[in-house]
Amino acid sequence: MMPRTLVEALEFRAGDEGRVTPMAGGTDLLVHWPLRLDLHNDAYVDLWHVGEIRPLRWSADSLELGGLTTYWDVVRDPAIRAEFPLLVDAARQVGAIQIQSRGTWAGNIANGSPAADGVPVLMAYDAVVILASLAGRREVPLDRFYHGYKEMDLRHDELIAAIRIPRRRHDFERFIKVGSRRAQAIAKVGLALARSDTGWRVAAASVAPTVRRCVAVEALLDAGARIDAPEDLLSALRADVSPIDDIRSTAEYRERVLARVLWHAIRDTGTTGDGGASPR
Repeated sequence: MMPRTLVEALEFRAGDEGRVTPMAGGTDLLVHWPLRLDLHNDAYVDLWHVGEIRPLRWSADSLELGGLTTYWDVVRDPAIRAEFPLLVDAARQVGAIQIQSRGTWAGNIANGSPAADGVPVLMAYDAVVILASLAGRREVPLDRFYHGYKEMDLRHDELIAAIRIPRRRHDFERFIKVGSRRAQAIAKVGLALARSDTGWRVAAASVAPTVRRCVAVEALLDAGARIDAPEDLLSALRADVSPIDDIRSTAEYRERVLARVLWHAIRDTGTTGDGGASPR
């Protein structure tokens, strides 16, 4: 099925009762295609030609990424680099250029991977997911979108039409991905941080069943607590995340690395006790 309009695509979604899978860039689907023969018998709605959800749009108070906005659309946009640099930092670490040119931000959300690269930076920027159905539109904050592993607040008759990011002045922004190599690797630990007049936002990947906003860590940072070493972050992190052992890493490794990466990231903000001295 290859709809040309959003209404046509939503009609397919409304009539299939969840049996037809929407597909945009197809980058996650094709990874599994050679081994998952059961996927070959499924039905798909190819959204690539639904032009009305492709553009990214600026307004006075937000940036809206259309449902078909690709990573490369963001990478090549100088205005986004200037105002939302974390989006560009993350996009450049999603696979190779071929993946960046085809993969979409909405697809990264809908795939529901706990190791997603795009989702943490969107979450750190307080992104809102705009969902469309034939009945209308509704909005869900990204940090409330996931209910569990591959479980999300997305009904069978809905599509992600756009992602809205509020425009704020940030005085600190950082994206860090720990993997076996810098590109074309799944994150062992991912971390996005941003600080604005609304406070700290901290989002972590690969350390829970979903990408997780770390509200206990945010509260610690917002309170101005003295943090002298990575170990001072562990109690808050354990309230926020629940890493596991898997083929890429162990839970212990992930917890230790997340604490150290976070501590090193915030050293120059005046939060840590060493005031930016050499790493421990």
